[in-house]
Amino acid sequence: MKTMEKLSEIGLDRKLSAQLIEKLNDLLANYQIFYQNTRGFHWNIKGDKFFELHVKFEELYTDLQLKIDEIAERILTVGGTPYHTFETYLKTSDVKVIENESNGSACVEHILDAFAIILSKERGILKLSDDLEDEGTNSLVSDYIREKEKLVWMYSSFLAR
Repeated sequence: MKTMEKLSEIGLDRKLSAQLIEKLNDLLANYQIFYQNTRGFHWNIKGDKFFELHVKFEELYTDLQLKIDEIAERILTVGGTPYHTFETYLKTSDVKVIENESNGSACVEHILDAFAIILSKERGILKLSDDLEDEGTNSLVSDYIREKEKLVWMYSSFLAR
């Protein structure tokens, strides 16, 4: 077999790319559920921290929406097809659906839980993308990790942890 037959159009090993696509689709599903939860937090928040958290949740879901698009486009770039149905997202995601939460502290706890799940998944993708010598995915996910770690600190500080 020729070396070129083993490589995708962008020079990545097809077998490892298939594993990467699976992990990226899993990440996409988790981001989608997290996004929907955060929209709900934004809509339903009540209490003395309403004005502060309403804005923060909007900032977060706007950022998540951009990342969802970037992840889907990365899946396409490495030769895959992004998941695109909520049925698949619900079956795939480890981030659980949170319904009708209006307590600010509880919303922030749910956000921190989602961050922990997603950070773990992103670190796994980082290892695989490094093995694959996939600098594009590596750079994307590395940036996500750095941004999320700062958000974990900020949201944890809100809860006085």
